[in-house]
Amino acid sequence: MHRAPLPEHLTAGSFSLRMSDKAGVTRTRTAAKDLATVSRGIRVHLDSGANGAAALRAYTELDGSSALTHVSAARVWRAALGWTLEFDWRVHLSRRPGFSMPRRANVVGHLLTFLPGELVEYDGVRLTSPARTWLDLASMAGVDELVIAGDSLVCSHGEEFPMPRDPLCTEEDLNAMVAEHPGIRGARLARAALELIRVGADSRPETEMRLALVHAGLPEPELNHVLRGVQGSPVLWPDAAYLEWRISIQYDGAGHGDAEQYRRDIRREALTRELGWLEVRISKDDLAGERPAVVRKVRAALESRGWRR
Repeated sequence: MHRAPLPEHLTAGSFSLRMSDKAGVTRTRTAAKDLATVSRGIRVHLDSGANGAAALRAYTELDGSSALTHVSAARVWRAALGWTLEFDWRVHLSRRPGFSMPRRANVVGHLLTFLPGELVEYDGVRLTSPARTWLDLASMAGVDELVIAGDSLVCSHGEEFPMPRDPLCTEEDLNAMVAEHPGIRGARLARAALELIRVGADSRPETEMRLALVHAGLPEPELNHVLRGVQGSPVLWPDAAYLEWRISIQYDGAGHGDAEQYRRDIRREALTRELGWLEVRISKDDLAGERPAVVRKVRAALESRGWRR
């Protein structure tokens, strides 16, 4: 059976029936089998492949009193999520006290008090600011997971890096957010996490790697360090570094199995040696388990360079 094509803006993500009504789409068309009903009055095209803000935009468009918060806001901001949070695909919606609790299929409703600036518009959705999003995660996660999310929000790289990066918020923003909500649920965990958040970790594994070393009692490596060649220009950007012992730590993710990437890794390690540094390569397997192998590898490298506990 022939179906009338939908307007392009309705195929790019979730949409409310109010949006489709405005676009002149009939209710018969919105009941067609190529559309999924993800919640009351909300549809998504089965072939849209939408994620992030596009997948969630209808929830705040349909209800002007609600905003995305917690894990849902974190996904829109592309914050790194730890073990407890990454599999929570429910939609977290919040309203201010005085409104009724949001109640929908696959929706977790919250009633929260927001200070000025803590609710923002981004990419077509209404949600909590990056710093407030991080604070709300403290009601759902442990300290290490808060550090993972916090690292990803404050991560920045300067102009000397191949891909400069601006932070979504700063460490000062996170500190201020906790100070402004001293009695909020999870505030104690948030304050503990603030002590461990650092600027420069690009990904969850890089934060996990650093935390494993710190928890094992090894020296904390530095992030955002640049190795320079003989002419003084930047040539290497290790994921973490021990300057005193001239040790470079590199996390090799899934893409490092590619043949060309493998050759680049070999060239990188050779250049590291030429500069008088020792490279320690870490994989996903080295981060697994209660006694991750990364600790043993890095301890051996440190001891080989003269470090003693």
